[in-house]
Amino acid sequence: MARKRDNVLPFRKPFKTVPLRRVNKRPPKPPKFSRPHKTWRQAWYETRPLVLLIGLATMCAIAAMPGAYEPPGFLQSEPERIAGSFTRCGKGRGYYCVIDGDTFRIGERKVRVVGIDTAEIDAQCPAEAEQAELSTAALQYWLNRGGFIMTARIDEPNDRYGRELRIIKRIDSDNREDPLANWMQANGGARGYLGGWRGGWC
Repeated sequence: MARKRDNVLPFRKPFKTVPLRRVNKRPPKPPKFSRPHKTWRQAWYETRPLVLLIGLATMCAIAAMPGAYEPPGFLQSEPERIAGSFTRCGKGRGYYCVIDGDTFRIGERKVRVVGIDTAEIDAQCPAEAEQAELSTAALQYWLNRGGFIMTARIDEPNDRYGRELRIIKRIDSDNREDPLANWMQANGGARGYLGGWRGGWC
């Protein structure tokens, strides 16, 4: 039997090195919190000042337009009652006369109906001349139906041409109002007019 050699070392597998993991030195990000959705009540309270500001600006713009609306009584002059026979202005005209579809004379006063615009007598085309004649006849017809009242806005009684701006209406026996501006738009070929630019008629 062979003798066992005491000086032989047993074979061992080489030691495997394990690479070190990279350590993240950055601090962790804070958790994200989603903002809660606003309720309709919260949204209204936040936008209410803006809505009120827009409303106020709109009201001021409308109030600056002479024909935009009929102001309350305390913002109007005392009613002036008119009753007379209106002729057409021109040679041999009477004290009361009609110039065109939205303007008439009372003596030396020239009165412009608030809230409407009609074709001009000094027309630029045959279509405008025809419409101007129809509107003038319609205004004369309404004025001659009986007495009526005129009021003015106390903040703007005249236009830049010196004409008297007047809100004109007739109140019948049943206490119903018949505004001239409304009647002319329905029956006299007039357009609603709030001041500023006017469209053509040709």
